[in-house]
Amino acid sequence: MTDAYIYDALRTPRGKGRKDGSLHEVTSVRLSALTLNAIKERNNLEGHAVEDVIWGNVTQVMEQGGCLARSAVLASDLDERIPGLAINRFCASGMEAVNLAANQVKGGAGDAYIAGGVEMMGRVAMGSDGAAIAVDPSLAMETYFVPQGISADIIATEYGFTRDQADALAMESQRRAAKAWEEKRFEKSVITVKDQNGLPILSHDEYMRPGTDMQTLGSLNPAFQMMGEQMPGFDKVAMLKYPHLERINHIHHAGNSSGIVDGAAAVLIGNKEFGEKHGLTPRARIKATAKIGTDPTIMLTGPVPVTEKILADNGMTIGDIDLFEVNEAFASVVLRFQQAFDVDPDLVNVNGGSIAMGHPLGATGAIIIGTLLDELERQDKQTGLATLCIASGMGAATIIERV
Repeated sequence: MTDAYIYDALRTPRGKGRKDGSLHEVTSVRLSALTLNAIKERNNLEGHAVEDVIWGNVTQVMEQGGCLARSAVLASDLDERIPGLAINRFCASGMEAVNLAANQVKGGAGDAYIAGGVEMMGRVAMGSDGAAIAVDPSLAMETYFVPQGISADIIATEYGFTRDQADALAMESQRRAAKAWEEKRFEKSVITVKDQNGLPILSHDEYMRPGTDMQTLGSLNPAFQMMGEQMPGFDKVAMLKYPHLERINHIHHAGNSSGIVDGAAAVLIGNKEFGEKHGLTPRARIKATAKIGTDPTIMLTGPVPVTEKILADNGMTIGDIDLFEVNEAFASVVLRFQQAFDVDPDLVNVNGGSIAMGHPLGATGAIIIGTLLDELERQDKQTGLATLCIASGMGAATIIERV
């Protein structure tokens, strides 16, 4: 089987996902096109240089509807002979785009791909596409559906995490993200978003709140307690699935959950011959990919079984991994991962995560792969694992190793 290499990885800054966010006037198609153009320019990709563009986006309606990937190609400077494939695996869409591209290369279906994703959460509201598991009563009842925030609180209750633990993780995410920006660790990967006149719109992640402390976080009310305890009473639904729980401990709030933001990311993946043809040096090999289904009620525990799977499938142990990126959808997700594998917290999300910088759903999986690669290079380490929890109960993971 052919090896698949990462030749480049970049992302836009993450803008606040609301009307006063810096990227609010930029459409999903345009931000995607800007990201594709940056990959093209940085790597001198002329003509039909890649087989396909595989692009993740979660809320596939309105401007993010149709085949957004093909629209983005046509709006970009890429050759029109390059097609586009839009995919949706909820929060892991960007990672699944990378994994699918890598496995296509490994299988010999093309020499190179651009993969990644976009989500303009301030323009296309999360959940506005409708989802059968949430809106079809028969399926919702059958699967004991609860919103993700309730699921995060179930994890905290089931595995014994306190609000102080969650807030401490959130505060550390803010501290690490601020330090990463101060030390310019993202400098080679973050592109500046410019308007049509070439003037800069945004050059840094604007969601961060570096002054966050435990007192500030402690003043925030639990975000999901009311929907859990009052009508429609999702706590009661959860306890039908988990009858051993006397109550759900609601520890999550806006400060220890991922931020709603706008953003895009892209990864250039190819085989050895592609690099030689274009004069490019591979930065890492995509060693392994994995995905798995999990309990749809607790929903967000997927990073644990998918990590177990990807390690077992490749004859590896957790000790073979030098650094980890575990998407900070909610604090309890990362706390559970660290608990399950007894991982040193200093090896997880070294530069902060989605609690501090935000979680542009369709792009985040590609973002954390790029962040992981940059940090492996910065620390001169070899092997990294990136993983995300996924709505409806799934998990995805990617292992990369430097070459």
